[in-house]
Amino acid sequence: MPINPFARRYPREFIQTGLSAIDGMNALVRGQKLPVFSGNGLPHDRVSAQIIRQARLLDEQVEFSIVFAAMGIKHDVAEFFIRNFRESGALARAVMIFSLADAPSVERLLTPRVALTLAEHLAFDCGQHVLVLLTDMTNYCESLREVGTARGEIPGRKGYPGYLYSDLASLYERAGRIEGSPGSITQMAILTMPADDISHPVPDLTGYITEGQIVLDRDLFQRGIYPPIAGLPSLSRLMKDGVGEGFTREDHPILASQLFACYAYVKRVRGLADVIGEEELSPLDKQYLKFGEAFEMDFLNQGEYENRSIETTLELGWDALSVLPQEELHRVSDYLLKKHYRFKRESAVSDAVN
Repeated sequence: MPINPFARRYPREFIQTGLSAIDGMNALVRGQKLPVFSGNGLPHDRVSAQIIRQARLLDEQVEFSIVFAAMGIKHDVAEFFIRNFRESGALARAVMIFSLADAPSVERLLTPRVALTLAEHLAFDCGQHVLVLLTDMTNYCESLREVGTARGEIPGRKGYPGYLYSDLASLYERAGRIEGSPGSITQMAILTMPADDISHPVPDLTGYITEGQIVLDRDLFQRGIYPPIAGLPSLSRLMKDGVGEGFTREDHPILASQLFACYAYVKRVRGLADVIGEEELSPLDKQYLKFGEAFEMDFLNQGEYENRSIETTLELGWDALSVLPQEELHRVSDYLLKKHYRFKRESAVSDAVN
């Protein structure tokens, strides 16, 4: 049954995933539902497995129980998750429910509901913190369309049933926390966007229901950056309630805001450089290009088995920002600049530009 809205507790506690692109700029909090928007051929399975291995509550040092539900995935992908869970030790605290690609469509519709019912038992009856991973929600929606067509239902956008929104909501809204229970359900749903189209009905409706999205970028992936998490389209709407003083560090929200602003400017500068050539850019614009390179290669990029603490992530963010002149950091207070800005990096870059 859906959680009674009056009984819900607001999601607040920061979850450290060990991935700088998530922890630093799109933080996950306990009780949140945060999907991963991916595409065919992108490493969403590797990213999800890394989150499962590394996710923990910052203050309580608590490991999550894992409920993993797979719908319509191939046998080799299922083997990857089983092997990964076994080697990392996560299998001892995990429940895995598979409905593979050769299974009936109706079975795929039952799989996430079975998984979420089990997660609710672990969270609200046993008081555990549960991380639910659902993959692949696009396959689930394809089965919903197939069953709806067989029943003769009137189709909606792209042939999906008109109740697709409410059906997805009945799954996603089962994440959260309840008054009187120490447990929680944090949900991550993987979905592959057909033709990388974020306006496709499945990612479009998912984005309306959930509290943000982690978007994997094909351009970053082709350049060898892992995890290829896009800096600008990714979003965590509950990040503001789980970071900052008392949760992570006082400079965290300001740092994330400044990184977003500077990286957005980098995107504009790169577009300009494609038109007029990089040599025609101003010295300041060239420094922004250097910041973009440092941000992507040092902050976003990390090893598949590299588990970064939130302190490491924040320091890497300040290292990247210190490539830029201090006067360009309009969102940072003088107090935080004095405390965290690296003046030696600024002078070295300025000398190189001159």
